[in-house]
Amino acid sequence: MIEEQANIRLPAEWEDQDSILMVFPHTNSDWADDLQSAESVFLRISSSISSLQKLILICKDVDYVKSMFCYHDRISFVQMDTNDTWIRDFGPISVYNDGKRVLLDFVFNGWGAKFDSSLDNQVSKKLHQAYHFYPSDLESIDMILEGGSIECDGQGTLMTTSKCLLNPNRNPNLTQSDIEDRLISYFGLERILWLNHGYLCGDDTDAHIDTLARFVDSDTIVYVSCDKDDEHFNELELMRKELEGFRTLDGRAYNLIPLPLPSPIVKDDKRLPATYVNFLIINRAVLLPIYNDPKDKDMIELFKKLFPKREIIPINSLRLIEEGGSIHCSTMNIVKAQSTT
Repeated sequence: MIEEQANIRLPAEWEDQDSILMVFPHTNSDWADDLQSAESVFLRISSSISSLQKLILICKDVDYVKSMFCYHDRISFVQMDTNDTWIRDFGPISVYNDGKRVLLDFVFNGWGAKFDSSLDNQVSKKLHQAYHFYPSDLESIDMILEGGSIECDGQGTLMTTSKCLLNPNRNPNLTQSDIEDRLISYFGLERILWLNHGYLCGDDTDAHIDTLARFVDSDTIVYVSCDKDDEHFNELELMRKELEGFRTLDGRAYNLIPLPLPSPIVKDDKRLPATYVNFLIINRAVLLPIYNDPKDKDMIELFKKLFPKREIIPINSLRLIEEGGSIHCSTMNIVKAQSTT
């Protein structure tokens, strides 16, 4: 078992990747009421990724989805049934063990039993059985954990939120100490940074870290911020103060960069959890969610400075956020089979 072996490391998202996993929207998912517009944005994301690296695209109907692509040399189309498309939270998490990739398959319970997850929970096993991760092993882990709930710098520091990981709808029989011990073992961590504050209205995930704060590099964290008149202000200010108290492994304060919330986006009288923090890093680019907001242009320019060696690809994510997620939520990165770090 992975927890019994040494030299385990959870890589950062900016490290070399083998592929990205995605699930294309279908009639049995959230997108059924306006499938065509959902297909359009997923096609844009898929095409942007596959122009630069390998994409494993899970489809309910491969022939139908494949016909949408003009270019698909880097795409592996996989026929498989799923409940949902937010594969960040039910896809396998890549770690290195002695420099070799191992994939960890945690339990997914539909964000605290809010939604059916019976099909999603089988995705990693089925992909592995079909040799899509060859030659890597897949280890099943008896613990509920979503990929969007953890953020790592690749050097032994993991950042997460207590609202999610300590929520009784995830692992009710585990204490905080139990959870820390397991994460340190599974991921080879030096430490865990807990955020006790921060949330976004309309978020079904119980405050996933990938909507609130992310590492840009081992010294820099971007985080959600807002104006004083925004309903999130008090909680996000408390979160900012927590971030200001965090230190790097060698004792320095992090370089903290605020990312303002887009103007409120409302559906059915409810505010949606739109955030620029839910970006995706791939091998030579960053996919940045935008929302037809005046702040979009400034965010694009900021990300060009944050990632000077990567192309910034803005993706209109209004249709994604209508279902509660964005680009990072809809993707899962698989690292190279051998560590290059």
